[in-house]
Amino acid sequence: MKNYPAGHDAESACPAIEPRYADHTLLVLDKPSGLLAVPGRGVDKQDCLAARVQARYPDALVVHRLDMATSGLMVMARGAAAQRELSKAFAAREVTKRYIAVVAGRLDAPSEEWGIIDMPIAVDWPRRPLRIVDRIRGKPSLTRWRVLGADETGADTRVELEPVTGRSHQLRVHLRELGHPILGDALYAPPDVQARAGRLLLHAWSLRFAHPSTGDALAFESPAPF
Repeated sequence: MKNYPAGHDAESACPAIEPRYADHTLLVLDKPSGLLAVPGRGVDKQDCLAARVQARYPDALVVHRLDMATSGLMVMARGAAAQRELSKAFAAREVTKRYIAVVAGRLDAPSEEWGIIDMPIAVDWPRRPLRIVDRIRGKPSLTRWRVLGADETGADTRVELEPVTGRSHQLRVHLRELGHPILGDALYAPPDVQARAGRLLLHAWSLRFAHPSTGDALAFESPAPF
């Protein structure tokens, strides 16, 4: 059984966020695990990727988010016009995001190259901010997935995930429902699976979309740090 150690904490490893790409319209950034994407409630939750980026680029605006525990690629708009165009692209599912995760147990590959998880997700109101699969109240939630490789002992499986919809905690909930929670998941994994890694082993490794000003195809990659 592998044990995945904790990475560097966000503050010591990344006091400033250097863009992977920057122009007059947008920024592409690589968020570390453990750093909020946007400010939370309370004075202790004001340090976040958005605040660090806005200290250098005051016109930077949030378009989408990653969970605090998730690392990887994010895009921010520069100015309200770019934010509107990028938000439209996300809403129209014209942005392709892919993630790498390590999940507990041996997950057999789907019969086709990519499998589909189709499970509607709703807020678990008594236990907010948790989410649950709810086939009556839940919103449609689709995830494409494929197996990249499995540990020879069967202890874990590395998978690639592509969320078609963008529900909060979608990937974490869908993998938990398959019976293969993500290692290090403090919200959805049982204690033994949480303890297998020092962080959530979920990383947004690939981001593809059309430039909102030029229409040029943009593609960015960030290898998983685990």
